[in-house]
Amino acid sequence: MSERFGWLDVQVIAEELADAHPGRDPLAVSFVDLRDLVEALEGFTIEPGARSEPTERILEEIQRLWNEEDLDLQGDDG
Repeated sequence: MSERFGWLDVQVIAEELADAHPGRDPLAVSFVDLRDLVEALEGFTIEPGARSEPTERILEEIQRLWNEEDLDLQGDDG
């Protein structure tokens, strides 16, 4: 992916996580590990002046959306 995204791009992050970690249970990922997984995604960047650390609410939303993406992908397989 060549697009750049940051912490507030929760839908993009969820889609990228679902693609990068198929079969991984998003709801079993701790927030510390989730932060690390997001920061390791290609295209993830922290813009100057933007939030450098996610809030718990942002991580919850990413996890929720990742779970939805994962369920959608599983539905496509079946």
